[in-house]
Amino acid sequence: MRMPPPYTVAEVAHMTGYSKQTVTRLFENEPGVHMLERKKKNGKRRSYRSIRIPRAVYERVVRKITRAAY
Repeated sequence: MRMPPPYTVAEVAHMTGYSKQTVTRLFENEPGVHMLERKKKNGKRRSYRSIRIPRAVYERVVRKITRAAY
């Protein structure tokens, strides 16, 4: 059985109404999130980071946020 593809930061931002920056902050330290980083090299302006959020992690964090709001 194939697992559904993980969400991107942009997809989660669209689904939740949060900004991409907020989504990144919410998920970057969550266990199970896939992060690929390309560090800054000499002469480059910044490093790049790609974050993928598995659906189970997304659901767990949304439940946690929803519970905290009540």
